[in-house]
Amino acid sequence: MQLQATHAPFPNPLDAAALPRYHSTMKVNEKPAGLDDTMTALADPTRRAILRRLMRGEARVTDLARPFAMSLNAVSKHIRVLERARLVRRRRVWREHRVSFNPAPLESAEAWIAKQREFWSPRLDALEAALRAEDENKGAGHE
Repeated sequence: MQLQATHAPFPNPLDAAALPRYHSTMKVNEKPAGLDDTMTALADPTRRAILRRLMRGEARVTDLARPFAMSLNAVSKHIRVLERARLVRRRRVWREHRVSFNPAPLESAEAWIAKQREFWSPRLDALEAALRAEDENKGAGHE
């Protein structure tokens, strides 16, 4: 079954010629390797708390687990998610597992977010201006 539109396509409220050109849309759509893993890791408050602690310096897994009301195994699973995102590094010293913070994935995510902001801010500002102008024109016509 094929659906047919019952209304005209939504008109583009922006004049494309008025918008600043971006060299390539592909550059905006490209994302650094591991960005999804980084965002997934940062989505959980426990993992963010672990990262905040590790920003002060290396720690043993058992020390990282202490403030949380969960098993050592559960904290280890959180650390594995952080490792998969390369936000932490784990090393063994005898029987202890020591974990340290790796800022590189956050720096990469920050650069990606800045690129998105650079691309979208002028477009959203232009959209806002167009919508305000439309509202003002409607308001002036009804008085």
